[in-house]
Amino acid sequence: MKVLVVGGGGREHALCWKLAQSPLLTKLWCAPGNAGIVDVAECVAIGAEDIPALVAFATANAVDLVVAGPEAPLTLGLADACRAAGIPCFGPSQEAAALEGSKTFTKQVADAAKAPTAAWARFEEAEAARAYIRAQGAPIVVKADGLAAGKGVVVAMTVEEAEAAVTEIMEDRVHGNAGASVVIEECMMGEEASFFALCDGRVALPLAAAQDHKRVGDGDTGPNTGGMGAYSPAPAFTPAIEAEVMERIITPCLDVMAARGTPFTGVLFAGLMLTATGPRLIEFNVRFGDPECQTLMLRMKSDLLPLLLAAAKGELAGKTVEWRDDSAMVVVMATSGYPGAYGKGSEIKGLDKAAAIPGAVVFHAGTVAKEGQVLASGGRVLGVSSSAANLTEARKIAYAAVDAIDWPEGFCRRDIGWRAL
Repeated sequence: MKVLVVGGGGREHALCWKLAQSPLLTKLWCAPGNAGIVDVAECVAIGAEDIPALVAFATANAVDLVVAGPEAPLTLGLADACRAAGIPCFGPSQEAAALEGSKTFTKQVADAAKAPTAAWARFEEAEAARAYIRAQGAPIVVKADGLAAGKGVVVAMTVEEAEAAVTEIMEDRVHGNAGASVVIEECMMGEEASFFALCDGRVALPLAAAQDHKRVGDGDTGPNTGGMGAYSPAPAFTPAIEAEVMERIITPCLDVMAARGTPFTGVLFAGLMLTATGPRLIEFNVRFGDPECQTLMLRMKSDLLPLLLAAAKGELAGKTVEWRDDSAMVVVMATSGYPGAYGKGSEIKGLDKAAAIPGAVVFHAGTVAKEGQVLASGGRVLGVSSSAANLTEARKIAYAAVDAIDWPEGFCRRDIGWRAL
């Protein structure tokens, strides 16, 4: 099979790394890729959001499967364009991708499915949103309604903080048009978990759970980021909880999506709060999590390629997934200043030394190669990953690999996995 992976981040590197191991694979491309992906796939200089160019490339090269990495191309209609050209695509239609593109849409689907989730309200006027916040009190959650690259959520511990979030999102437009409206939710208490299921429109096949670390600083301090690290499995996410999530959240929401004429195919990523009364849905994403994907690919024993193809073709019934007993961890190395303003172009050395550590794999998230050097080109730059018999060992390996990397402009959290350990 010939496969094209779309995207150029850590998630896409992990997907390419895993797909490259498939005995079914004859050729693997990644568009646009990065300085690490070149080791496992041929990188193509096409932007992840250039839908016509991606489809033209896939057609010209007789690609058998397009795998969408990030959410943006899906919300722009990549899967629809591929299917119109007769090319199977792993990922939802533009309409179904609204599960990530619109917080309001997700809440409406969850309510229709009677899935447990936070009480909510939507606002298009800032003053009305602030009045609602004052009436509800804090803690309270303020979310940009549209796509904000994982950064449009403020968990406000005071009314003043929540009102300031409304001002930033709706009036200052720090997330652009994603903040034209906001969704305000009750603040659910408990442990967060990320759960993933492959879907073919009708059937959902559970994958695994991971726990992400959203805030930039040790001890979960500082602003929310796209994710500073993750580990899997998550001890808090028991088999009983998985069964409840499938029964009360994933399956009913999949049924609602099919009934409304927008069946969901691809991977459904449920952000969950494990509360005292059971798991509740925080939000859906329509792609693998980054950095959670890195841990899942390290743990997956099954061949990924036939599973993705089955999801794309509506043939998941009867399929199963095997997992290694190992634990996996990823520590994100980011550029100083992230998630605020940061510089680009700093050189990263010691990558070979880190990758040589047994059990370690370094996934590239924001890198470019230039004249034999690897340079940082983004905020989150590396996913220093590991797998071992248990989480304690995986953590030792991951941080040993971090310490082998020579990158003065980079930083990471030093407490990834603290909840489990």
